[in-house]
Amino acid sequence: MSEPGDVMDAFSHAEIDAGRRLFAGEWNFLSAASSLQSLPPMAGPESAFAGRSNVGKSSLINALTGRRALARTSNTPGRTQELIFFGGLRRLLLVDMPGYGYAAAAKSKVVAWTRLIHDYLHGRTTLARVYVLIDARHGLKTADDAILDTLGKAAVSHEIVLTKCDQVGETALAERIEALKAAMRKRPAAFPDLIATSARSGAGIEQLRAAIARLLAERVR
Repeated sequence: MSEPGDVMDAFSHAEIDAGRRLFAGEWNFLSAASSLQSLPPMAGPESAFAGRSNVGKSSLINALTGRRALARTSNTPGRTQELIFFGGLRRLLLVDMPGYGYAAAAKSKVVAWTRLIHDYLHGRTTLARVYVLIDARHGLKTADDAILDTLGKAAVSHEIVLTKCDQVGETALAERIEALKAAMRKRPAAFPDLIATSARSGAGIEQLRAAIARLLAERVR
């Protein structure tokens, strides 16, 4: 898969290297939170990953950290029911958010997940950015609009990350990227660019690492 130049060539060699170093070394599970009360104390900056069930959040986190089984992957939609926190050698924390949009989940469970996500997004000053994962094969869905609306109302910085891009042809991928960029321009809290990735092929992973490293560098200026 060739990478869209305007998105993938936006980082310098120094930023790519900073991203590599940021994610080098050991990464470990830190904690799981099922309620506002069980959230860990705010410490280092947090990069959270949101997306529909089976969009590939766990696989992406594993690819970022170079660990095959750090985040649990499953073919069963809705398996992640808590906010899962991971930490490495540096202060950055990664947060795997509960998957949404799984129609077969019990209504009570959906309500609980929605409340948890809402509570986490409001007032979490250590939250640097939420990366909203979109399956490149399907694009934006109604369930994605709901989380994007929530992020906008909470004024939380967020950015689109396309997943499973190796399963889409180049022309279709380019069209998907332009459509998503146009949609994000209507959302003031959304970062205007996006990153196309594939956890399976590794495409876009070093760029996503660099993006997170750049974000952290900007927060400490």
